[in-house]
Amino acid sequence: MDPIDDALATADRAWRQHGVQRADREALAADLRLDLESAAADGVAPDRLLGEDVSTFARRLADEAGVRREPPELGRLIGTTLTGAVLGAAVGFAFFILLFRIFGRLFDMTSGTHVPVQVAVAVYYGMPAVIVVVGAVTAVRYHLRALPRIRATVHAMCLLLPLAGIVITPITMGFAGLTGFSTWAPVVLAEMLLVLAALAGATVLARRWALREQAGARQTSTA
Repeated sequence: MDPIDDALATADRAWRQHGVQRADREALAADLRLDLESAAADGVAPDRLLGEDVSTFARRLADEAGVRREPPELGRLIGTTLTGAVLGAAVGFAFFILLFRIFGRLFDMTSGTHVPVQVAVAVYYGMPAVIVVVGAVTAVRYHLRALPRIRATVHAMCLLLPLAGIVITPITMGFAGLTGFSTWAPVVLAEMLLVLAALAGATVLARRWALREQAGARQTSTA
């Protein structure tokens, strides 16, 4: 990798960890690239200009520039999302335990009530999914309400979490089919991890989407 590109990549990682938002990172990187290219034209390598610890230099540069910083919140956001999803799943499970007989009679093909299979699948899989999503977004909306752009994040989650569920469901069912629908604990744990990973990924995308909209609005207002 080119020394300048390598130094900028290291600086960008440091700015991300430092809570510098995307628009500010791009501005800092553009200015730093100009300085590095100018120094390279004079025969000065990036390590001589930035020092041995590029990350420390990058954080100091951001502080001196006075850019707005957001504390790292992805860990808290993902943890809150998954906690809410697990609680929602527990509520959904309790809900179906209480109403099991009603649903059993409703979809019992031998009872004379012929309900389309698609409807049965939509109820048995759709309703728990809805409860899980509601639990996740509710937990995020109220537990992390002090975070900036949390409402926009929740709105994005309402769109992306169901899409993640639609994508991961056939993958999980395919994995279950490969194992013969085993109830062995490691297999069940792997299936749960697949679902949780999909929810976590959708949450990260939702957060970045919300922050990108904020950065775009800020650039428009300053243009």
